[in-house]
Amino acid sequence: MAAWSNKEFGEVRREYDLNRMDEFNLPDDPLLLFVAWMQKARTSGIPDPTAMTLSTVDDSGSPSSRIVLLKKIDQAKLIFFTNYRSRKAREINHDSRVAAHLYWPQLERQVKISGNAEALEDTESDLYFSSRPFESKISAWASPQSDVVPDREFLEREYQRYLLKFENTDDVPRPEYWGGFAIDPRRMEFWQGGKYRLHDRIEYTLIEEGWSRVRLAP
Repeated sequence: MAAWSNKEFGEVRREYDLNRMDEFNLPDDPLLLFVAWMQKARTSGIPDPTAMTLSTVDDSGSPSSRIVLLKKIDQAKLIFFTNYRSRKAREINHDSRVAAHLYWPQLERQVKISGNAEALEDTESDLYFSSRPFESKISAWASPQSDVVPDREFLEREYQRYLLKFENTDDVPRPEYWGGFAIDPRRMEFWQGGKYRLHDRIEYTLIEEGWSRVRLAP
């Protein structure tokens, strides 16, 4: 096994100086700021600007993280879609508390989100599934997400099997085990890289009166 020294990692360094955050000019609702940052990311040529790390915990408290794509914000909730039999879905059903993280290095920005997730209504999942490309619909049927499979060929065979099953179907139905989750944010932290590592960190917390806001030390 190759040895990695602290010096080798320590040389991976850059300065942050693109922007600053002044809390007195920020909106009271963090979702307004989040939408503005997301729109900037989407128009900046950043690959996969909606990719976010979603973290859950299992019944023993062990955490697990993976990348999912944020598809929309609806009624102040963050929406993503997945297989309801996957590890992430099983863990959400056990403990609805989740954390999400988005990082846009080109903008020197990141957002941390924590809250509770719940499954969408079937009609909402149906609507999104119907908008997916045909091949993606087939993959949703073919993949037993998070299950152990014998090899790559198994997945290819399953894909071909469902491709034949639905080849003459104009509208591929949504599998009952596939759908969306909505994250209801309770805490949101916005990070803007700062010169000399004096980063801006603004944290919003949902309380009875609405959202409160504080500045955190970097």
